[in-house]
Amino acid sequence: MTERAETMDAPDSHDNAPPAKKNGQTSLLDSGEDFEVLDEDDIDDDPPPLEDAGGGKSRNTDKSENKNTDVDPEPTGQVDEWVDVLGNGQLKIKALEAGEGRDSRPQKGQNVKINLKTYLMDGTLLVEQPDLSFTVGDGDVIQALDLTVQLMEMKEKALIQTDAKYAYGARGSLEPEVPPNAELSLEVELLEATDAPDLELLPPVEKIALASHKRERGNVHYQRGDYAFAVNSYSIALQITESSSKVDITPEEENELMDVKVKCLNNMAASQLKLDHYEAALKSCVLALAHQPDNIKALFRMGKVLALQGEYTEAIQTLRKALKLEPSNKTIHAELSKLVKKHSEQRGAEQAMYKKMLGNPSSSSGTQKHRAKSSWGLSWKWLFGATAVAIGGVALSVVIAARN
Repeated sequence: MTERAETMDAPDSHDNAPPAKKNGQTSLLDSGEDFEVLDEDDIDDDPPPLEDAGGGKSRNTDKSENKNTDVDPEPTGQVDEWVDVLGNGQLKIKALEAGEGRDSRPQKGQNVKINLKTYLMDGTLLVEQPDLSFTVGDGDVIQALDLTVQLMEMKEKALIQTDAKYAYGARGSLEPEVPPNAELSLEVELLEATDAPDLELLPPVEKIALASHKRERGNVHYQRGDYAFAVNSYSIALQITESSSKVDITPEEENELMDVKVKCLNNMAASQLKLDHYEAALKSCVLALAHQPDNIKALFRMGKVLALQGEYTEAIQTLRKALKLEPSNKTIHAELSKLVKKHSEQRGAEQAMYKKMLGNPSSSSGTQKHRAKSSWGLSWKWLFGATAVAIGGVALSVVIAARN
């Protein structure tokens, strides 16, 4: 086998992907939307889901502590030594048939086509995908493929063993059908690698389709809880929608492209909220509203971001605008009610704190007035007393003089 000296770093966020929430009732959060509900018993209709959340069939990627074994389907031909791709024993590759040399390896950003067979470690064939195409490094496929295909030579056949966390995670997948926590063996043949198309020369229909595909892949990552990967996919989709074009485009196609862009911004804001990246989420909402000022989802998320930043007045105004646009949306109503109550409680606490810091002005002024009155009362009493004594002394002197 051709020497593979490179070691590739896996993204950190994948190790800590939280599981998707599931419950008896559908909410916007469950469907990929970041709408939260106060009391689900009051919800009798399904709020609007994350825009066209393709990949909803995929289940959540999560941590897996399983260790790899060296059991694999019996390959044909000569087998080379295993190479530990990440240095942790959880992703390995070995050649089954040599390729065309190191110079033929695909580069990040190129489009590749492969033949893929996916097995369980006991040799059970799960799915066969001939002529599978994807862009290297864009997160279009599971990490195991995205990382290892860059080490393969053209026309090479290789066997890959991967831990669940670099494949379909703790919850597996429905399409393709993969059980939870499944370590997999992938048989891959690299067929071709081509440069990505020039976006400026791409026909509008193809540009819309490409951007939508990247967005849908982001939705898959979102629903698995891989929010950093979702942001990456949405960013790629946005770059496609924002790219200039040297090809004529109709107003209808422009509107369709803009619609994809706003959906990406909305979904990116939802992912950024999950990552607690509030400033970035706020920016995404502002950009979405710049194109569609009455976009309810952008208004809702903007209200949530402002509330999390402590800007309660602005948050309440934003949510009221969203509710005015869709008065029947119980999710927005519940969020607004919760926020108004929280804001009222905070104001009450602040007023109590100020009173404690400044004391009771009314009682203080009353005490001062009482002291003033008392001092004046004493002064007048003393004056009257002194005058009486003086008058009495004069009278006594007159009486004594008269007697003499």
